[in-house]
Parts: sequence; structure tokens; C-alpha cells
Amino acid sequence: MTRIFYHTPASVVHAQMGSAEKLSSELNGEGFDDSPLGQKKMNGFEHIGSVFPVAQSYGRWITHNRLLMSIYIVIFKARINILLPFGPLAVILHYLTGKHGWVFFFTLVGIIPLAERLGYATEQLAHYTGPIIGGLLNATFGNATELIISIYALKNGMIRVVQQSLLGSILSNMLLVLGCAFFSGGIVHSNKVQVFNKAAAVVNSGLLLMAVMGLMFPAVLHFTHSEVQYGKSELSLSRFSSCIMLVAYASYLFFQLKGQHNLYSPIDEEKDQDDGTDFDEVDAPEITLWESIAWLAALTVWVSILSGYLVDAIEGASQALSMPVAFISVILLPIVGNAAEHASAIMFAMKDKLDITLGVAIGSSTQISMFLIPFCVVIGWIMGKGMDLNFQLFETASLFITVLVVAFMLQEGTANYFKGLMLILCYLIVAASFFEHVDPSASDIHN
Repeated sequence: MTRIFYHTPASVVHAQMGSAEKLSSELNGEGFDDSPLGQKKMNGFEHIGSVFPVAQSYGRWITHNRLLMSIYIVIFKARINILLPFGPLAVILHYLTGKHGWVFFFTLVGIIPLAERLGYATEQLAHYTGPIIGGLLNATFGNATELIISIYALKNGMIRVVQQSLLGSILSNMLLVLGCAFFSGGIVHSNKVQVFNKAAAVVNSGLLLMAVMGLMFPAVLHFTHSEVQYGKSELSLSRFSSCIMLVAYASYLFFQLKGQHNLYSPIDEEKDQDDGTDFDEVDAPEITLWESIAWLAALTVWVSILSGYLVDAIEGASQALSMPVAFISVILLPIVGNAAEHASAIMFAMKDKLDITLGVAIGSSTQISMFLIPFCVVIGWIMGKGMDLNFQLFETASLFITVLVVAFMLQEGTANYFKGLMLILCYLIVAASFFEHVDPSASDIHN
């Protein structure tokens, strides 16, 4: 490629520089030409110069309004955010009084709106990322509250609290949430039989049974005393099984989002059209991509701070409230952490959208059992903590029986208020069992 260079004489350069200096002096008011042509020229420059301050002020006005609108949508629009002040009050009580019972209660209440807003920010971000990355975000941040609490408990060496809180999340979603949803939907739609897609329920039930198998083998290996290296073999088995479970959950995400998309379409075509119309209205993003990322980061930091105070207050709250740590971990923590999901599952069941209800309740249980639990084992492995899948016989048996009961309830593909009532009563039995359950001591756990 040939380049052509032009030589400019020095006289021309000086002439151009002089004209530029003359133009600059005219713009600064020096050597102003009083002729009509000069006034017209200056009026043109004044008009152009006035555009820039207006554009800058307009940009600042848009940014300011967008910020206010984002704060209104995330903080003030949701009614559940009336509970947000309980979080700062818990921090104040921690330093002023040191009463672990009140700190625990206020922290629990303060985390409820944060968990709901975390789910909202994740949904908003998923609009801009596509289905596959959105599914991964949902898997990561859908139960972010439980994950953050578990990481803090792992850091403090409270492995039993991690195990029991994650187990309690599964039990509450499968029995309490699904039971309340079936019961409420059956009462509202008592004149008809509510149906849901059995294909998704069968796949989730299979994954839950696989999770039960992953939890059962380390417990059986521990309590049958059949291992050569006592205490080490079950930990190695837990870590290997956790990696396998994570691979299985990743395969499930791909299967659900890409491989068998038609398998999860609603049964009735008219219902499909109606649901599509509703989803188009609901799925419109309310905040921008960067606002979603910023809110997700801010909410995660605040949940992390409150989780630290919550974990530190568990043992003191157990003594102050005269409740076993097992009951607090299995019953109270999951109910509060999943309060927003509970309400949404019941609401969708009352609107006769049981497919979404199952996605919230059973899908969340699958997410915890196949993603959060093995992920916590891997995190404990990195931290050097002995987090394993040995959830002890009582907890493992509770999970196994719960999965069997729910699987039998879902095999027909129908729901009614009687099935919901049975699930709620089963959860009451589980809650009473953990209220009477005495957790093993640290020496019994490691021996």
C-alpha cells in the first residue's frame, strides 16, 4: 500500500494558525466584529455553546431520576421491606446489650426481606443473561441466604449447623411449602382437580433420591463400623460423591434448559397460552443490567454481615430460648430464609399454576440437595474443615422418608387440599421430632 505525503508551505501554516487565533479571540469576546455578519456569526456560536450545558444537565437529571427509580423499585416498592430496619437494630442490640436471644430474633426477621430482594435481583439479572446463565445464576443466588449462612458456620467450625440448616431447607420446602400450596390451592379451586406436569416432578424426585443415596452411604459407612480408616473413609467418600452430585446437577440444568425443553411445557395448550401472556407481563425487566449487578452485590454484602451475627448468636439463643440447636437449625432458620419462596409458591397455587409452585418448592429442594450440600462439602474441603455427607442416622432417615412421601404424593400428577393437609401434618411431626432431638456431642461426631 503506497502512502502519499503532502508538503505544506510554512506561509500556509502561519496563515492557518493566525485564522485559528482570530477565531479563538472572537469566541472570547476579543476583537468582536460589530457588523451584521459578525453578529450573526456570534449568535450561531452562542447557540452551539448553550447546547452543552443543557445536555449535561439533562444527562445528570436522567441519571438522578434513574437512581431514584431504582431505589424505589428495590427498596420501597415491596411491602416486605418494612422489615428491613430489624437488621440494623440487631447489630445495635449486639453491641449494646449482648442478649443473644433478641439479636438472633431481630437478625432472623431482618434477613427475610433481604432474601426476597436477592431473589428479585437475580431474576432481573437473568433477563439479560439468557436461559443457561440465568439457570446457573438461579442455582447460585436462588438460595444465597442459606449458602452465606453455611459458609459462615463452616468458617466457625459449626458443621452440624450447616448440615441441619440445609436439611431443614429441604424438609420445609417439600413438606411445609408444598403442603401449604396444595392446601390453599385446593381450597380456592375446590370445584376442580388441579393438575401439574408429572415429567418435571418425576425428574426432580429422581434427583432427590440420588441425593438421599449420596447422604445415606457415608452415614451407613460410619455407623456400621465397616471401614478400615475410621473417620477418613467417610470423608473421602463424601468428597467424591459431592463432585459426582455437582456433575449430575450441571447435567440436569443442561437437560432442563436445552436438551428436553418440550418436556416441561404445560399439559393444556390453552393454559400454555394463558401462562405465556402472564409471563410476558411479569418477565419485563424493571431495572437495568448494571443496576441488577449493583443491587445483587450490595444485598449479598448486607446478608453476609447479618449472617455473621446470626451464626454467632445461635448457641446463645438456644440457651436463652430453651430450644435445642437442632430445632433452631432445622426448623427456624429454613422457614425464615425461605419465607419469600413460601409466599410465592402459595400464591401461584391459588392462581392454579402448580407447575410454577413445583418449580419453587421441589426445584428449590433439588437445588439444595444436589448443589448447595455438595458445594458446601467442597468449600469445607478448601477451608480444611471436615464437612462431609454424614448427616447422622436420624437426619438421614428423616430426609429419606420425606422424599418417599412426597414422591408418592406427586405420582398421580394431581393436587388437592387433602394432600396438602397430609404434608403439613407430616412437617409438624418432623418439627416435634427435632424439638425433642438431642444433638450428639462433638466427641460423638468425630468418633
